[in-house]
Amino acid sequence: MTETQESQEKRQLTRRAVLAASGVAVTAVGVGGAFAAGASAQEEAAEDTCYTLTSELVEGPYYIDADKIRQDVTEDEEGIPLALTLRVIDAETCKPLRDAAVDIWHCNALGVYSGYEAIGSGGGGGGPAPTGTPTGTPTGAPPSGGPGGGGHQEPTDDERYLRGTWRTDKHGHVTFRTVFPGWYQGRCVHIHVKVHVDGTWTDAGYEGGHTCHTGQLFFAEKAVLLTKDVEPYSTNTTTRTTLDDDTIYPGNGHAGGLLYLKYDKKHIARGVRGHLTLGVAPDETNNGS
Repeated sequence: MTETQESQEKRQLTRRAVLAASGVAVTAVGVGGAFAAGASAQEEAAEDTCYTLTSELVEGPYYIDADKIRQDVTEDEEGIPLALTLRVIDAETCKPLRDAAVDIWHCNALGVYSGYEAIGSGGGGGGPAPTGTPTGTPTGAPPSGGPGGGGHQEPTDDERYLRGTWRTDKHGHVTFRTVFPGWYQGRCVHIHVKVHVDGTWTDAGYEGGHTCHTGQLFFAEKAVLLTKDVEPYSTNTTTRTTLDDDTIYPGNGHAGGLLYLKYDKKHIARGVRGHLTLGVAPDETNNGS
């Protein structure tokens, strides 16, 4: 066996090992502990292994360049507390990416994006609570710009809740405090994410560099169904698209952005913790177009 073949075989074994290890769940939390830092022992063990590239997905119409450098993006939005921890690594070398800028943005419990309140949520918000299991087949017209895949729309207002950018630490970790997203017509529940590298952190924020990853983070159906009886999600009467019927979710599990979640099944309102490693190609440019 040549040295090259031996190296390739070791990489394949490593990648297979991580697929087995990546089924780890995160630590249970409540409202007060939802933002507590630190991974479980299993997660820490898995962090020395390699991951496949995380799927590149569309940016969607509601992205606004980073102008809120913060970890807590909640502002005054009501909803189930969500502590979201992401680890960014070079999928080729397995090394964590330090000082990368990570953007997240998502809709509120009623399906509305800050900066685009005039566009609305495609028919959501207000009225009685939905009954039965949400359908996977949306009806009527989606919001302007398409359900997550259309061209970029210019902001309609100055609101910026549920948006923020923060830097990864030396281990590639970044944690955000937000709320569990709601839904809007034509899309399943999701969070948008971008990773920027090779830029410079200044007093004003993050400058230069390029975007090496644009993706979306997804939530298992069993967790989403538990939110429908919690206010204000219970007032969102928009027809919801299920994860399996979503046209953006690539259907490849955690490599496609499906989050690991931990929560109290009887009291999801106390808080949810989500975790995922993003395997990126830092030398490439992926703007989500």
